This record gives sequence, C-alpha cells and structure tokens, in this order.
Amino acid sequence: MRKTMTALLAAALLTAPAVAHADPQPPAKVTFELPEPTGPHSLGMREVHLVDQARDRELMVSVWYPAAPGDEPLAPYMTPNAAGYFDQGAPAMGLKPGQVDWAGVSTHARKGARAKGRWPVVLYSPGWGSLRTLGTSTVEDLASRGYVVVTVDHTHEAPFVEFPGGRLEPAKPRQGDDYLRTGMETRLEDVRFVLDRLPSLQGLAQAMDLSRVGMFGHSFGGDTAAEAMRADERVDAGADLDGWLAYDVDGRRPTPAGAEGTGRPFLLMGSSGSTRDGQIRNHLTAPAWKSFWERSSGWKRDLSMPRAMHYSYTDVQTFLPQLDERLDVVGEVRAQRIGTVDPDRSIAAQRAYLGAFFDQSLKHRPQRLLRGESPAHPDVEFVR
Repeated sequence: MRKTMTALLAAALLTAPAVAHADPQPPAKVTFELPEPTGPHSLGMREVHLVDQARDRELMVSVWYPAAPGDEPLAPYMTPNAAGYFDQGAPAMGLKPGQVDWAGVSTHARKGARAKGRWPVVLYSPGWGSLRTLGTSTVEDLASRGYVVVTVDHTHEAPFVEFPGGRLEPAKPRQGDDYLRTGMETRLEDVRFVLDRLPSLQGLAQAMDLSRVGMFGHSFGGDTAAEAMRADERVDAGADLDGWLAYDVDGRRPTPAGAEGTGRPFLLMGSSGSTRDGQIRNHLTAPAWKSFWERSSGWKRDLSMPRAMHYSYTDVQTFLPQLDERLDVVGEVRAQRIGTVDPDRSIAAQRAYLGAFFDQSLKHRPQRLLRGESPAHPDVEFVR
C-alpha cells in the first residue's frame, strides 16, 4: 500500500526518542556515497528559512543550483542533529540504530557557493511523512543539468524539520480520518507560498527564470505536483514518481487532480505497483491514476519499472544496496523497499527520463528518449 509504505520510515522516526543512549564502546559506523551528478555544472546549495506570517507557519527549503567555481565546503547529507533523529528509524530499513554515520556523508554541492547563469526552476516535494533529504540524488543530478531545484519539507507532517539554531520541529499527530485531504491542502499552500517568495531570495533570485517552472515529487509529493499544476498556472510541467493521486490506498477517492487531469505536460513514473492499465502486481487497482491519464489532454507519458518498489524513487535506492554490502541488511526488507531492480540502472534511468522530461517541457528541446523504450534503460517500460 503506497501511502502506508511511505509512512513506515516516518512512523519509526516519530515513535523513537529524539536522543539515543550511546554504547560505551560503539562499533565504527559506516557511510555511503551519493552517485556523481551527470550534468556539466558544478553545484551550490543553500538552506532557506521561510516564515508565512499569514498562516503562522515556518518552512525550510533547500535550493540547489549551478555554481561558479569556488572553494566552499561540500554540504553534508544531514547535520549531526538531524542524523541522530533520522537514525532512530533505521529498523524500517533493516538496519540497527548506530550503524550508519548519516552526517558523515557529503553531497556534491558546495554550501553557499555563488550561483551562475539563469535557469528554469523545479520544485520537489517528498512523500507523505517523509523528508526532502531523501530526494537528494535526483535533485543534484537535475541541478547539474542546468536547473534551480527547490526542495520543500512540509512542517509538522515531516518526521522532523530542522530550523536555524538546531531547533527540531517534530510531526504532529494526524487529525481525523481525512488527514490526507487536509494534508494536501496544507502542502498546496506551502508550494504556492514558496513560489511567491522565490523572487525575493537574496543572491539566488537572479539565477531563477520563473517564467519556466516545473515540479516533481515522490509518492504523495508527486500527487502534490499534480495538485499544484491544477491550482497554480505558474507550474508549467509536473512529474509524479510512484504517487497514487488519491486520498486512499485503493485509489477510489482521487485527489482533484486525479479526477480532473491536466492540460500541461506530465510524466508518470511508477514501480511494480502502479500503472494506469489496472495490471497491478500487488492486487490493488489504480482508478485515480487511470482517471488522471484519461482526463489529461497535454503531453504525457506513463513509464514503469516493474522490478522496482516504492522507495526505489528515493535515496534509499542509492544507500540501501551499499549498506547491504557492508552490514548484511535483511534481504526481505531490501526487496520490500527497493525491489530487485539493478540499483545503478534504476538511478541512471530515473535521472535520464526526468531530465529529458524537463528539458523537453521547460527548455523546449525535443527528446528522443521520451519517444519509446531504450536499450540504454532496459528496466523501463512504456505503458501503452
């Protein structure tokens, strides 16, 4: 169940204590490496604290962008404060707390580097109850191809959000049976507020061409991208990575976008449990995804990686195989999270198709890759 699976890691984080008791002689922790971005541009990253006075709401966003040469330090994957909290969810990934040095992992972006050029803007929203951090590998690659990518954490839905000074804001308990609908309304307001604020970001605004805006996300974040397109004409193109486009796990209560579709370019990219054709391998049906497809009049593609699973569309696809080699992760947990798809091919395919989609939709460069299946990416099927 897609929403349930997305919330597994979040649930583990929410029920764990914020402070772990250290072993007197803890074993050495292991790390992993994020894959190198494939684009020609070096990267910069800045974290930005936004305050929406009208809603009495704070947000944290990360801005990833092509950067001028410099000697700024690489941004960490997580701060020590965030890593300590995130690590308590390790059992949801077949790991034990204390095994992985999450804060010891570096990104490929220099923190606070000077932006260069002017680029289309793409927003990223994570899955329900998840973190913007888990989209880093995909986001870095897209920025390296010539985009400003803005990632958003949805405060009090995310397991935690770290604000300046190390303050952590944890998730709040879900309210009522309709929490996904109300959560989507909050997410949509978050996205529109971020779009409103982007022109005023000092040192970054000049790098953004806000006449060309896209959005994508994983799971409920992909659904958020579709909703943002429906509600805000500033979003020109969107992509949903294994979302459900519905407020329930069987897809029978579609989001407004799921019921109405879109007239602008949209990419659907799913795992073994999601295609619009109804041949769902986990015995669910996807009427909302089918409804969205049939009612969308713009350019569209439906791609599937049948051997992937839901978390294949996050950094879990990157780090779990590496940690499996070093820590002997339980195979069943690995298969539940990222399936049996080859990890390197999965990552390469996601980057290639997402990059091609935004190159075609926002830079108006037709892409041969989007016309049909490619021998370079044998794990990706075009759903006809």
